[in-house]
Amino acid sequence: MRRYVTVDVFTDQAFQGNPLAVVLDAEGLSTAQMQQVATEFNYSETTFVLPPAHPRHTAQVRIFTPTLEVPFAGHPNVGTALVLAREWQAAGRTLPECFLFEETAGLVPVRLTCDGDQVVSAELTAPEALSVGPTVSVADAADCLGLTPADVVTTTHPPVPASVGLRFLIVEVASREALSRARGHLGAHQRVLTPLGTDGVYGYVRAPGSRDLSARMFAPLDLVPEDPATGSATVAALALLATCEGLEGEQRWHVVQGEDMGRRSVLHGRTVNASGQLRSVHVGGAAVEVMRGTLRV
Repeated sequence: MRRYVTVDVFTDQAFQGNPLAVVLDAEGLSTAQMQQVATEFNYSETTFVLPPAHPRHTAQVRIFTPTLEVPFAGHPNVGTALVLAREWQAAGRTLPECFLFEETAGLVPVRLTCDGDQVVSAELTAPEALSVGPTVSVADAADCLGLTPADVVTTTHPPVPASVGLRFLIVEVASREALSRARGHLGAHQRVLTPLGTDGVYGYVRAPGSRDLSARMFAPLDLVPEDPATGSATVAALALLATCEGLEGEQRWHVVQGEDMGRRSVLHGRTVNASGQLRSVHVGGAAVEVMRGTLRV
């Protein structure tokens, strides 16, 4: 029997945000079994908590979509940290300021924020430096979003694959109205995204110079027609924007995702630049518990 908890992440309201299943007693499960469990839950991601390889770290966390294991993701880290923090509190354990999760992409710090004795939110630090792939044509980017080339903006950056732990095609869209028309086009994703080493496209819109973004992410190749909140894509996009615009110091960002599918999510981003270099990129938010139970595996 394995305990699990489900939470809605990047929200403080049940049935909003992005659902996540956290399997707390994953030691001894094979990779194949973890994949079967993730497929059974059929959320965009399911996490499995294992003992850490290094005793100073909090846990090893493995992350699975319905079809494959991924090296890093955003809402799984935030949600897993908040579930673990609340489990630790219930067991009378002292909480650290920061959890350290061992993941395929590297060590992921997740900082906890408390209001009195309540853990209210968590913020991750992306595990990798920003990497950017080859430019994608405006026509191909538009096809991936089911839009027209006129709906794609290239003022700050062209459509490019970007990663700080997990790769996405990042596309700026011309208007909120155009973003509301976007759809993940499976054929275009197979043609454009697969050769780029990604299976997701992240479209966003913002007013010039604003730190407020509206975003959507589509990954039909991974059986995720649309994701309500994508922290890993958000940190990649914010890292790209902070780098392209040469921002200095700490910048705070506000990202809303999931509104068009009825699961509003709020992601709080933070970028830190110094001497023309991106030093770190972060994303955080709240999570609310929805279900808990046991698995028979």
